Amino acid sequence: MGTQFKSPYEEIMRPLFHPAIEDVQPEAILHALSDPNRAAIFANIMRAGCVQACSAVSALGDRVIPKSSLSNHFKVLREAGLIRSERHGVEMRNHSRWSEVEARFPGLLAAIINAYAAEGGEGSCAPGAQW
Repeated sequence: MGTQFKSPYEEIMRPLFHPAIEDVQPEAILHALSDPNRAAIFANIMRAGCVQACSAVSALGDRVIPKSSLSNHFKVLREAGLIRSERHGVEMRNHSRWSEVEARFPGLLAAIINAYAAEGGEGSCAPGAQW
């Protein structure tokens, strides 16, 4: 009958909010990337070039971000339209929405990430890089 089985876990979890690219605002992007940890997390996801589990980016340099803080960072990045998150069992997988955001706001993300890199932060990308 076209009914798809959902696990009990999926039944109790609220859906994740991902804004349509038309609804993404530059202020939200600037806010999300104003935190050096979030900028580094986003740069790590972009640099990987594939879907990343949250745990794969929990270590930034020599420090580990607590799970509660990491969850909030991913929420801010997701709600700003920078990443797309998907649940796979108990794991959350994330990938960059770089190409969508780049098409809407050309050069914005490269400028922000490169500014962090120039100051010795994590991650950089060349203008026009394919992520």
